[in-house]
Amino acid sequence: MADPPPAPSLRVVDGVPRCHHYDAFRCRSCTLLGIPRERQLSDKEAHARSLVDAGGWLPTVAGADVGFRNKAKMVVGGTVEAPTLGILDRDLAGVDLRDCGLHSDGLRASLQRVAAWIAEAGLTPYDVATRRGELKHVLLTESPDGETMLRLVMRSTALEARIRSRLPTLLEAVPALRVVTVNVQPEHKAVLEGEREIVLTDAGVLPMRLATGVTLRLGPRSFFQTNTPVAEALYDQARAWVSDLPDVRTVWDLYCGVGGFALHLASEGREVLGVEASADAVGAASATAAASGAPARFVAADATAYALAAGTVPDLVVVNPPRRGIGAELAGWLESCGVRHVVYSSCNAQSLARDLALMPSLRPVEARVLDMFPHTTHYEVITLLSR
Repeated sequence: MADPPPAPSLRVVDGVPRCHHYDAFRCRSCTLLGIPRERQLSDKEAHARSLVDAGGWLPTVAGADVGFRNKAKMVVGGTVEAPTLGILDRDLAGVDLRDCGLHSDGLRASLQRVAAWIAEAGLTPYDVATRRGELKHVLLTESPDGETMLRLVMRSTALEARIRSRLPTLLEAVPALRVVTVNVQPEHKAVLEGEREIVLTDAGVLPMRLATGVTLRLGPRSFFQTNTPVAEALYDQARAWVSDLPDVRTVWDLYCGVGGFALHLASEGREVLGVEASADAVGAASATAAASGAPARFVAADATAYALAAGTVPDLVVVNPPRRGIGAELAGWLESCGVRHVVYSSCNAQSLARDLALMPSLRPVEARVLDMFPHTTHYEVITLLSR
């Protein structure tokens, strides 16, 4: 019988989230701990409303208080015999956060076993102060089915043969593992991962079977929201809006990633095109569309460059940009091209507001806050714009 996961550090007491790491000042990443969740949610909605003048606001999607993260991004510290998985303190010493209450039970259990395997395999943690050692980060992602993908971020390939030889032991210790890779990040700087990815398992893709009925394929370098149930609500909201628009026959999903929005909007009688800079993500999205029969196609290109050069205009455009927003060039194209509707999903309401100011002809009809990142000031906001 598998060992149970360590008890979560995060708990809710009388409606107030508490964490022993936070209280001891070991980790202060969850900046809103100590503030009741209801207050967190109302403050986020008030902030979004102050920046986005929408015609109507749907109820905020809250999600769970604890155990909601599907991804662990852990800095490796400590020693070969006693590695830590978590963060580094001000003195660059490892702080172990394997019991982080943000992570699901499955992630916490897997991290516990991965740490033991790291010690058994003799993978030397990278020491930032001395610039010696090999293992920099452990990146672990969990699917809704409980399957996981592990990426070991190494300074070099010096220990690749050792990792390969001990891979069967790892797979036995962590039965949920489907994908294991070595990522090579040789530079001494605060960069999470490098350009080179070495897949060690037969499978190189983690299926994300969502409750929405769509199964996405995540490669090692693919982006997916860290909160699966709230991501499902995000995709459902976009699908509901588009389904209520009778004049939408063509859709572009810009910054489409592995096709989250595109594959949820694809349906009979509607042509969907996804545009994404990552060729790997486009390959994964195309494979998903082919396997499911979804009427969607994908191209690898810069979103702004593609839109400006296309020469045609769809009925609706979806944009899901990084925190910086879509920027003046793409916003100017959306304003001038005549597209009737835009669905804008944003993880930064301030950049969203800046972009909206550049598109005065496209008015926010409806909007919704989704609390993708509880206990922090961050949130997702999605809005339907119509001309």
